[in-house]
Amino acid sequence: MARRRMRLSVIIAVFLFSILVGGAAGMVAGYLRSAPTLDQVVFEQELTTYIYDIEGRVIARLYRENRIPVRLEQVPRHLRDAIIAIEDSRFYEHFGVDVRAIVRAVVADIRRLFGRDGYLQGGSTITQQLAKNAFLTHERTLSRKLQEALWAIQIERKYSKAEILETYLNEIYLGPGVYGVEAASQYYFGKSVSQLTLAESALLAGLARNPGLYSPFRDPEAAKSRRNIVLSRMEELGMITPAEAQAARSEPITVTQSNQQRNLAPHFVNYVIQRLLELDGIDANTIYAGGLQIYTTLDLDMQRAAEEAIQQAFSDPTSLLAKVSVTDANGLDQPQVSLIALDPHTGHIKAMIGGRNRDEFNRAVQARRQPGSAIKPFIYAAALEKGLTPATIRVDEPFTWTNPQTGEVWEPQNFSRTFAGPVTLRRALEESINIVAIKLLAEDVPVRDVINLATRMGITTLQTSGPRNDLNLAFAVGGLTNGVRPIDMAQAYGVLANGGIRTEPMAILRVVAPDGTVLYEFRPRQEVVLSEVTSYILTDMLRGVIERGTGRRANIGRPAAGKTGTTQDNQDAWFVGYTPDLVAAVWIGHDTPTPMNSPFGNVGSGEAAAIWARFMQAALAGTPVRDFPKPAEGLVEDVLIDTATGLLARTTCLFIPRADMRYEIFAAGTEPKELSPRCYNPFWSPR
Repeated sequence: MARRRMRLSVIIAVFLFSILVGGAAGMVAGYLRSAPTLDQVVFEQELTTYIYDIEGRVIARLYRENRIPVRLEQVPRHLRDAIIAIEDSRFYEHFGVDVRAIVRAVVADIRRLFGRDGYLQGGSTITQQLAKNAFLTHERTLSRKLQEALWAIQIERKYSKAEILETYLNEIYLGPGVYGVEAASQYYFGKSVSQLTLAESALLAGLARNPGLYSPFRDPEAAKSRRNIVLSRMEELGMITPAEAQAARSEPITVTQSNQQRNLAPHFVNYVIQRLLELDGIDANTIYAGGLQIYTTLDLDMQRAAEEAIQQAFSDPTSLLAKVSVTDANGLDQPQVSLIALDPHTGHIKAMIGGRNRDEFNRAVQARRQPGSAIKPFIYAAALEKGLTPATIRVDEPFTWTNPQTGEVWEPQNFSRTFAGPVTLRRALEESINIVAIKLLAEDVPVRDVINLATRMGITTLQTSGPRNDLNLAFAVGGLTNGVRPIDMAQAYGVLANGGIRTEPMAILRVVAPDGTVLYEFRPRQEVVLSEVTSYILTDMLRGVIERGTGRRANIGRPAAGKTGTTQDNQDAWFVGYTPDLVAAVWIGHDTPTPMNSPFGNVGSGEAAAIWARFMQAALAGTPVRDFPKPAEGLVEDVLIDTATGLLARTTCLFIPRADMRYEIFAAGTEPKELSPRCYNPFWSPR
């Protein structure tokens, strides 16, 4: 009876096999007529695009499929053998389709015909897998298997075994977003594929069947079991010795998931992508699948210095920013921050922080916020260009202005709510006296002239037309129609650091195709917008802001200049400053303009200055200390003046206190020629 049942099973199996073979033959005949031509058998793999910093360090990888192409000779022999052993042991013997493997698979499927899956299973060669991944869908049907076989045969006709294996090793899916053995090696082991051990190679080869099921991160035991199966198969095929197999099986699984999928400077990376999309011939597909190499201006060391300076400011429990953040967490959006640093001579963006999180809004280049007193250097630059000097006297006193268009009366105030009387322009800038800046606009330099100069220096948001514009005295205290962008402020202050030459900010140095062809290369774009003498004198005045004035928290122990800015109700806080080598703008504020006030105190420009100082000290740690270069001509130095009158003083003047004497600098021809009356008149008074 048992023998009769066995005979019946064989007859049924043969009958079913005949039906399958007959049906397959008919389908094959049909598909042969639509077989791909050799010209159609072209592999077009998506490649990962790399963004590098100024030192060639990887900032980001952009991809839909994270793939790093490698040549076959770069792949260790034991990894090639492991893949072949577990996926297609007769790879070098078949013509794309392994008939023996198909027969074995058909027999196995006949046995399971009445199980859950009645479709043809297994038997796929490496070439068939490559055909499926590159040209076909992953549906599990007999028709797709026949198409796969036809493509595999054509692949074998066109390419050598070495070319097929190399393509497969670069195509195979081995993890979340990870394609190819090089990307997988870096993802799981943090090193190049050429450095893999036998045990590591076997683990990667084992992932080919199901990267999710055998992931060493998800299930180390399953990964180890699968790895050992691969090693046993390699031993069985004579690819490795029993001793080598045993040694590899005894190795623990040690994986180190790299940080390669996390962009190190997300806002900068997004900024670079936007710049790339503006170039002819580059679209999103090219960026995310074209394997470009993007060399940028960013310095990862400076980027980290910026991140750490901001982190410290918001995490230190004694910091006012940390206290305000805790208060705001109960209702309001927490304070945001942006920082952008440029090389004033090249325009290279060296660091960019667009916010405290990884959201899409880049506050360093997109936010337009009121600058407060950080706008004042443009007024003083225009005044110096018109012949005024650091020693020019203006009276800080109550001031009233009536808008000629609206009749509205404005009575501006200083931050201190006091008045200092006659002061030099140097002191007025150091102490950020509002009334003097407003008077300069009202009496000395027209607002339009200042706006024109600020625009030439790099401010792109100023408005001179329409019903709402910036042609009013509120400009002097940063009351602007559209606000300013941090990147523009850094560029404009960079003019002063660069001797009057504006250099446009740039993020990309060159764009290189996968074959090494340079597609784009960029050079600094510069324009002279201010005299060298004016730049130097204003820089000298802004040094006083840090050394004696409102920006003392920005003192970094080396020559530096800058300006604070705090808007009404403490909604925005700024510090923009520079050394001879680096310029940086820091802004703090809520995304929705809100006073940064708390029971612990009000956030103002002092906090921005402190962040700036922390960043600059770290960013310039390896840069030699140097002073701002003096103009070769046109500058008159060491002129002793009486700061109460702005006129000449002498060390022998008995009635001028030493505290009121100062050695001043001037543009040639603007230095005072007259002796101060206080030198010989003890009863002289400014009023």
